[in-house]
Amino acid sequence: SAFEQPSDKSKGFWDDTGAVIVQTAPGKVVTHRGGTITLPCRYHHEPEDVDPNRIRIKWTKVSDAFQFEDVFVELGRQQKAFGSYRGRVSLERAGPGDASVIIHNITLQDYGRYECEVTNDMEDDTGFVNLDLEGVVFPYYPPSGRYKLNYHQAEEVCRQQDAILASHAQLHKAWLEGLDWCNAGWLEDGSVQYPISQPRDQCGRKDSPPGVRNYGYRHKDDECYDAFCFTSNLNGRVYFFKRFKKVNYLEAVKACQRDDAVIAKVGQLYAAWKIQLLDRCEAGWVEDGSIRYPIVNPRTRCGGPEPGVRNLGFPDKKFRLYGVYCFRRNTDVQSTQAPKETITKPANSTRSI
Repeated sequence: SAFEQPSDKSKGFWDDTGAVIVQTAPGKVVTHRGGTITLPCRYHHEPEDVDPNRIRIKWTKVSDAFQFEDVFVELGRQQKAFGSYRGRVSLERAGPGDASVIIHNITLQDYGRYECEVTNDMEDDTGFVNLDLEGVVFPYYPPSGRYKLNYHQAEEVCRQQDAILASHAQLHKAWLEGLDWCNAGWLEDGSVQYPISQPRDQCGRKDSPPGVRNYGYRHKDDECYDAFCFTSNLNGRVYFFKRFKKVNYLEAVKACQRDDAVIAKVGQLYAAWKIQLLDRCEAGWVEDGSIRYPIVNPRTRCGGPEPGVRNLGFPDKKFRLYGVYCFRRNTDVQSTQAPKETITKPANSTRSI
C-alpha cells in the first residue's frame, strides 16, 4: 500500500522535533464524472500523546494560478464542507492518523490538485494529491468562426457544451492518443496550445517534430483563439434520432423533446463516442447548430481513415435538413451523497475552525 510506514527516516513519519508529519499518495488518483474517489492522506505525531480534539484537518483545492478553494475542514468533533463540496465530502476514518477524504458524485470541476493540511496547535504539515478524470478532449469553435473567443468566452462555450477548458496534461494525453488539430486553442491555465501528430507546412512546418505547440500565456481579454474542452462520463445516453424525414434545427429540438430527451451538446456527443463507443455514419444536428457524426470504426464513405467526431460545420438552421443526436438522462441513478455533516459544539468551545 502507498501508506506502509517507510523505513527511510527522511521520507517517513518519524521526526525528532515533535512535528506532525503528513504523507499522501504519490502520482495521482483517477476516477470519472459521477464516480466516488478517496483522496488518501495519513499523519503521525511524535510524541503520540496528542489530544485528538486539538487536531485540525483541512483540505483545499489549489489551481495552477495558486488560487485556493476550501473543500473540507475538521477540528475535534466539528466538521464543515464548503461550496459545491457540501453534501459530497466526508472523512474516510479508516483508523488513527487517517485524514483521507471521500468525494462522492465527482464533477468535471473537481479535476485538479488538492492539499491535505494537518495542524496540531503550532505544528503543521501538508501533502498533495492529484485527482485525474477519465474523459475526452475536443477542439471547439463557435458558429461565428475560428479564432473568435477570448479566454472567458472559451471557458463559457466549453461549459455550454457540457465540458470545461482542458488542462495541459489532458491535451498532452489526447495528443499521445493521436489528436491532431491545426488551430490554436485556450487551455484552463490561460495558455494557448495546439497538438500536431502529423507535421505539415500548413501547421507550423513539415520538418518540425510532432508535439503540443505552445504559444505561451496570452492576454485573456484581448486575444482570441479557439478552445480545447474536456468532458467525462455521461449520466445518460446519446442516440441518433430520425423518424420519417430529415428535419431543420427547430424541428430537431422538438423531435428530441417529444422523445423524452434533449438535443445533444457537442461534449455529450464526444463522450458518447469516446466512452460509450457510439458509431453512426449519419450526419445530425447537435445543440450548438452544427452537424456532426461519431465514427469509432473508420470506413471509406464515413469521412476518412481516422476515428473521431466528424464536423460538417454550421449550416442554415431553417432550410438545411438532417437527422438529430438526442441525449436522454438516466432516471434510475440515485445520487450518492456523503453522510450529512454533523456539527457538534461543546458549550464552552470558542476555538474557531
